[in-house]
Amino acid sequence: MEIKWSIPTLERHTADGFVYTAHWRCTASDGDYSASSYGTAGFQQDPEAESFVPYDQLTEADVLAWVWAEGFKDATEAALAAKIEADKNPTSAAGVPW
Repeated sequence: MEIKWSIPTLERHTADGFVYTAHWRCTASDGDYSASSYGTAGFQQDPEAESFVPYDQLTEADVLAWVWAEGFKDATEAALAAKIEADKNPTSAAGVPW
C-alpha cells in the first residue's frame, strides 16, 4: 500500500509568522483502490521559543512532523487501510438480479 501525506495550506499570523493551523491530506492507494482523508491540526507554539521556525524557513517535512506529533499519523493510516480492505472485500451489495 502506498501512503502519501501533504500539507495543502497553512494558516498563520502575519505579524510574527506563527503557524496556528495546518491543513493536511493523507491518501492511500493499493492497486485500483484508494482512500483519502483531510483534516487540520492546531498549534499553540510560542513564537519566542527556541524551537520556533520562521514561516519562510518551514518545510513540508517540518509541518508534517508537527501534525504527526499530534497523533494523526497512525490512526489516519489505519483508517485508510481499513477502508481499502473493506472496498476490496465488500460484505454487502445493492442491485437487482435481472
